[in-house]
Amino acid sequence: MKRRRPVLLAAAAMTAVAVVSLSACGGGDDGGGSKSGDEKIEGAGQGDEESSSPSPSEAASAKRPAVKLPTDLQYDIEWDKTGDKGKDAVLSDTEQYLKAVDVAVAEQDPAHKAYRFYSEGEAAAGSQKFIEEFVDHKDRIAGTKRFFNAKVNVTGGTKASIVYCEDQGKAFNKSLKTGKTDKGSAQPSKDDLVIYSSRLHRDKQGVWITEQTTSERGSAACQE
Repeated sequence: MKRRRPVLLAAAAMTAVAVVSLSACGGGDDGGGSKSGDEKIEGAGQGDEESSSPSPSEAASAKRPAVKLPTDLQYDIEWDKTGDKGKDAVLSDTEQYLKAVDVAVAEQDPAHKAYRFYSEGEAAAGSQKFIEEFVDHKDRIAGTKRFFNAKVNVTGGTKASIVYCEDQGKAFNKSLKTGKTDKGSAQPSKDDLVIYSSRLHRDKQGVWITEQTTSERGSAACQE
């Protein structure tokens, strides 16, 4: 029996249908529904647009929450630093956001402060629903998640978009009831590869906040 794949992070944060590619940061839709851009979850960080960018020292001094993955979940990050401070900060904070969501899943806490530090609006609402699904099934994620082919665009120092791929081929659902990992007899599949497209803004602390994310499973852009 083929294993049940981890659900998509963006499944509850879909927006209007648009073409997603790795050459341009855009939107996508796998039919997971939609949320209003004005909808926010209680306690999620609500960043204000800024007319000037925070300094690097402000970003470094931001009181970031501790994000520590379970020992049986690893991240294989295959995007290198670009040499551009703004783009590298987007990559770093995106990585922390992704890890924070998986920490919330592992701790079975849909209101976990770590992912809400790095997200707001549609992205925070989508993350909450993602986490709630694992809580409902008493599952979490184990194995290895691989992230690659990241493309970042920064506009005006305070707005950014990022497109990247995730390989879920070695990530599996683990039952908190039995302790067993649902690997099944899965073979490599194009559906293991997911493309994500996100919009971010830089808050007053200099932290890049993900405000909207879309995803598409089996995207041709991520096939290697």
